[in-house]
Amino acid sequence: MIVPLCFPRALCGMAAALVLSACASGRDLRDERAELGNFYLGHAIVVADTATVGPASRRAEPEQWQEVLTTEMRRRFSRYDGDRLYHLGVSVDGYVLAIPGIPVVAAPRSVLILGVTLWDDAAGGKVNETPHRITVLESLSGETMVSSGLTQSAEQQMQNLSQNAVLAIENWLATNPDWFPPGSADAPAATEGAPAPGTVSLEALTAMAG
Repeated sequence: MIVPLCFPRALCGMAAALVLSACASGRDLRDERAELGNFYLGHAIVVADTATVGPASRRAEPEQWQEVLTTEMRRRFSRYDGDRLYHLGVSVDGYVLAIPGIPVVAAPRSVLILGVTLWDDAAGGKVNETPHRITVLESLSGETMVSSGLTQSAEQQMQNLSQNAVLAIENWLATNPDWFPPGSADAPAATEGAPAPGTVSLEALTAMAG
């Protein structure tokens, strides 16, 4: 069943996102990473069971979103090897995976809407109490200029959107340097090059992400 575009909270801002969202691509990792102090990614939790599917969209299983977003978070954040452990909880709130249509007239851009929460393991709690909303479009290319629904599979569209979404998460974290203080004596001890697990359970993080 296809739901209306302006479904409460999840997709009401999608039309504005088509105009306002940045077109930066997260496919390639930049030579210079963002500054995140002593950040080290522990758990990366993705919940997609209640995602709203926009109009004229292909469908994706929650497990597909979980896999592609988790893999992309690991790829991008593995560049950070600090000594303070953080976890990311991500909820997929809504999406459109463009379907084949008449070019320009009926060929939508793919869109992904996420809610993101950061957890500081040493502090044992959320850093941002309200999930941060992120809305991204697929990157423009020769394949997506008309519509990715005509040229890409759903899996390729999800990969494109996930790369851009995780880049947006990285940029959001970088705008809040106070969240990432230098390491201290009471921070989780490093074990084999990575901070040891601390106070936060996987079950608590999954509940947080949902």
